[in-house]
Amino acid sequence: MNTLTPDGWLLHTKEKNDVPVHESDSEPSEEEELPDELSVKNINVFFEVTEVHNHLPQYSGECMDLIHVQDAKMLKPKPARGKGYTAGSSYITNIVTNNREAKIHHDSGDFCTCVGKYYLEKIYTNWQNKLMLIEGIKFSSASQNMQPLGIFEIAMIFPHAAGIIRLKFEFVVMNNCTSQHFILGNYYLNTYGIDINNDKDRYFTIGQNKREKIFFCSRKTRNNCHETSKESS
Repeated sequence: MNTLTPDGWLLHTKEKNDVPVHESDSEPSEEEELPDELSVKNINVFFEVTEVHNHLPQYSGECMDLIHVQDAKMLKPKPARGKGYTAGSSYITNIVTNNREAKIHHDSGDFCTCVGKYYLEKIYTNWQNKLMLIEGIKFSSASQNMQPLGIFEIAMIFPHAAGIIRLKFEFVVMNNCTSQHFILGNYYLNTYGIDINNDKDRYFTIGQNKREKIFFCSRKTRNNCHETSKESS
């Protein structure tokens, strides 16, 4: 029988059989031997310790030995020297909201989900009537102070060949944001389980279904960002 102690140890013991009780009017003498049923049984205890170091965050220090260093393999052709900054791509994909097509950027480095008021007006002309107030919070981007106007909730549809997926987000509307797309911060990426994959094909999945891939925009598919696929089972 396995028992997990409060300290995290795994205790393995043999099952204890019921011991029969014998009633007697006479008390047993000191020289009388105990019957086999009352003999003490051994308990085997096994401690199973997990290698906790494998699950700790990576760290480095002066005393750390750098051994078995391997160069990472590139999945795509290496850009010319000094031109690496030109080979990057954004994580923008097409969505549908308010019966209109729009673009949204998956920004895992941004905790705030936001949108500029000028871009929002293209999709929702009456957004000011449904704005929720926001007070006492400061936002900044690249050392620039952002000017929040309020919070606007939007339901967005992510098209997919295997089925339409709808997600709801709360966007902070910025007065001085000039981006021509919605910005999805890492809070909703974690909440909905949106996993970004940088394999040979750049795509993302939503939730537990990892077979339904939604591809990001690229220079070749700029006008068809919601190109999708589904792996065969």
